[in-house]
Amino acid sequence: MDNAAIEEMFESLGSISIRRMFGGKGIYHQGVIFALELYDEIMLKADAETAPLFAEAGARQWSYEGKSGKPVLMPYWSIPDEALDDPDIMARWSRLAFEAGLRTAKS
Repeated sequence: MDNAAIEEMFESLGSISIRRMFGGKGIYHQGVIFALELYDEIMLKADAETAPLFAEAGARQWSYEGKSGKPVLMPYWSIPDEALDDPDIMARWSRLAFEAGLRTAKS
């Protein structure tokens, strides 16, 4: 996904910055990472407070196979389908991801 499309997706937050990282892109707002672009998919940050909301909305948690062969769960989730075609719903999920990023940055 190109940077212009990512910026448009998160325009409800205001200014964002995008940095290349480990084969993808880190997406930041006010210096806080809140999303990743991996394999042409956007993944939103979640924490203990918001992960249940993502799961309830049918989002998929990012995981990869660890050295032991077991899956390693990461704190990033796919965008819920309902948000893909509705900017207002996308704004809500973007805000939740940013808030999770803020909480994670403070701990």
